[in-house]
Amino acid sequence: MFPADKLKSIIKYGFRRSLDYRRIINLSQLLFLFFLITLLSVVGCDSLFTKPPPEGDDFETPFEGMTFDLNAMFSRGDENFDRVFTVADGLGPIFNNSSCAGCHPGDGRGTASNVFFRFSNGNDLAIDIGGAQHQDKSIPGVPLEIVPAGVDRSRRLPPPVFGVGLIEAIPVETILSNADENDANGDGISGRPNWVTAADFVPAIEVGGGPGRQLGRFSRKAQVSSLIQQIAEAYQQDMGITNDFIPEENPHPQAGGFAVGDLVPDPEISAGTVQDTVVYVRLLSPPKRGEITPEVQQGETLFKQIGCASCHVPTMRTGTHRIPQLSEKDANLYSDLLIHDMGEELADNRPDGSANGREWRTAPLWGTRLVADFTGGVPFYLHDARATTLIDAIRPHGGEAQQSKEAFFKLSEADQQALIAFLESL
Repeated sequence: MFPADKLKSIIKYGFRRSLDYRRIINLSQLLFLFFLITLLSVVGCDSLFTKPPPEGDDFETPFEGMTFDLNAMFSRGDENFDRVFTVADGLGPIFNNSSCAGCHPGDGRGTASNVFFRFSNGNDLAIDIGGAQHQDKSIPGVPLEIVPAGVDRSRRLPPPVFGVGLIEAIPVETILSNADENDANGDGISGRPNWVTAADFVPAIEVGGGPGRQLGRFSRKAQVSSLIQQIAEAYQQDMGITNDFIPEENPHPQAGGFAVGDLVPDPEISAGTVQDTVVYVRLLSPPKRGEITPEVQQGETLFKQIGCASCHVPTMRTGTHRIPQLSEKDANLYSDLLIHDMGEELADNRPDGSANGREWRTAPLWGTRLVADFTGGVPFYLHDARATTLIDAIRPHGGEAQQSKEAFFKLSEADQQALIAFLESL
């Protein structure tokens, strides 16, 4: 019979992505498929399947026109992303969640319930005392991780994962063209790149890989330069699942640095599993824009007039890429992918790469209109989920965003609503 997660996928979406016919290898599966097709012929598809959302209204849709091989890798990565790990699979011994989808529901951002935190001791990332990330759960028989006293905590809302393939495909020189570290043009905006060192397992053929300094473009402070590193570290740090890239368990600070309790041999997943998951997120298409009404058009004009677009750059063009769907495309992400001083109210006092405790990567705004659909009806904004409305997300902006924030609150109520309508159309 089909595995429960596969059957759930078939019932939810039909056969489009859920079933690889080459994997139907035994009689029971063939009989079940015959039964299901017969049932459909009697009751009709609409009676058994939940219709997927309208095209462009989810975060789980791949780019169109992919090859058979890419579709197969995407399908495997999709299964990996939804897989719920157990103790028998190697979960833990300390962890934050048991699946990728547990932190990124529907491939979107997280909720207030799964915010985690990183901690540091000044400029020290506190690796020897349990940093850089706090794991708030543990497997049975293993004590919870205790956070050392006096450290700086940085709460982090899991970001959405769609569109990262386009972000990866934007040339370095395109991103750097928006940098103005010394504010040479005097507009108060001095975005700069976060130069980082890639993990030693990321090859030079990968974007952001190889020796020397690399341009960070992923995560909240652009402190990660490659998707392979992002995914491999998420498996190990978030779920305690070791892999061929990071074969060591996350040490438990209350167990003398040893990973006690997890008896599954390491590595617990293969490099191929990690790479399929990388391909999956790389090929997730960003959602389409919503309806562009006259109010939305007015809001877009105001967005540019008050300077928001100086950091939330509407569009950057990708370069030549081996995957046609990512090659020479407009990425309408509304971000410059640079780090900016956002003021004291948003400061977390924690460094990441060359980013300091007041700097954050400009958050992409694409998909804003669908946020609440994947967070139980209540949207969460900013790096720490403190805001549940867009106005509340604008309010704590400071530093380089101070002038734009003040200009927004000087607008008439109608103009403020127009700008919010624009954001809600993205």
